[in-house]
Amino acid sequence: MRAGQSSATAAPAAETATPAPATPADATAASPIDATAAAAPDPLLTPLPEAPGEDAVTGADALKEAVTDRSMTAGSIIDRLDAFGVTLGDTRVSLWSVLVVALVIGGVVLFARIASRVANNLLHRLTRLTPSQAVLGEKLVTIAVWTLAVLLGIDVLGIDLTALTVFSGAFGLAIGFGLQKTFGNLIAGIILLMDRSIKPGDVISVADQAGNSTFGQIRKIGIRAVSVVTRDEKEYLIPNENLMINQVENWSYSSRQVRVQVPVGISYQCDIGVAEELMLEAARACKRVLDTPPPSVWLTGYGESSVDFIIHCWIVDPEDGVGNIRSEVLKKLWWLFQDKGIEIPFPQRDINLRDNEAFRALLAALSERRGAQDGGMGPGAPG
Repeated sequence: MRAGQSSATAAPAAETATPAPATPADATAASPIDATAAAAPDPLLTPLPEAPGEDAVTGADALKEAVTDRSMTAGSIIDRLDAFGVTLGDTRVSLWSVLVVALVIGGVVLFARIASRVANNLLHRLTRLTPSQAVLGEKLVTIAVWTLAVLLGIDVLGIDLTALTVFSGAFGLAIGFGLQKTFGNLIAGIILLMDRSIKPGDVISVADQAGNSTFGQIRKIGIRAVSVVTRDEKEYLIPNENLMINQVENWSYSSRQVRVQVPVGISYQCDIGVAEELMLEAARACKRVLDTPPPSVWLTGYGESSVDFIIHCWIVDPEDGVGNIRSEVLKKLWWLFQDKGIEIPFPQRDINLRDNEAFRALLAALSERRGAQDGGMGPGAPG
């Protein structure tokens, strides 16, 4: 019994002291983590792959994915267009993104124009504004619509505005120097409409490059300039800033009544009382001349050949012309003067010749020459 017990006790001790050799299967099953760790490279020692440049127009990528999901043929075409491109720093610009930007810009411009027209029509129908207020409202609505359209276009394209920070300084300089007059004229036009100093339909006096002054009616107040049409159908485009900082002669600012002056001269031998009555009658006979205030006649002076008068008559529609009023008054006055025997004088001069030796010698020479001519033309002379 002791021998068996001792042998049985020695067997576990031997097993404990000498471990059994491990089989290949046991080694593989026992160390999966060690094998993976040995195969994985060190992230600190392995260089990262270069990331492709990000497209500044993320909306183009979204549209590309949406089209590819619906049609593989269209998607392949878009892939070919997207393959052509250049990378500027971290930004990639492809032919596909340029095409999308062009389409969106065209859509934004079309939307802004249609929306501006619809908004302006609604503004005219739903409100009762004066001409200047209506033009001001149209400008503000147009600016708001275009601003909204541009923001929508940027949102649709998904443009990363940080990519445009490089051009922000150049754009600021362009506004400060190149577009200074444009923005100045825009603000000046809004100010002119707000204070109602100039509005569509007003008649103002303008001067051309030669300095000749004429008058015209304001047809339109634009973003940059005011359109003034004269009686000759000549259209002057005057910058808004010039009308705001320079003196402007507005014939219809507070009242549309304009006085027209018609100068007339009569002979010194005529009755000035009768002539004045005929002048007033000729002025009242014109349809465009107002009864209130009534026409008037002023004696302005004694000229070299005539007694000078001025007929004052008032009209309320200067945009239809003032020269035709003068013509009509003078025509009617001509026939009235003919009927009443009022003479319209013409320039007359009295010449006084002083008596001296040179003058006498000239007279003698003229007499001799005249006598020679009379003798040559006698009965025996050839006719």
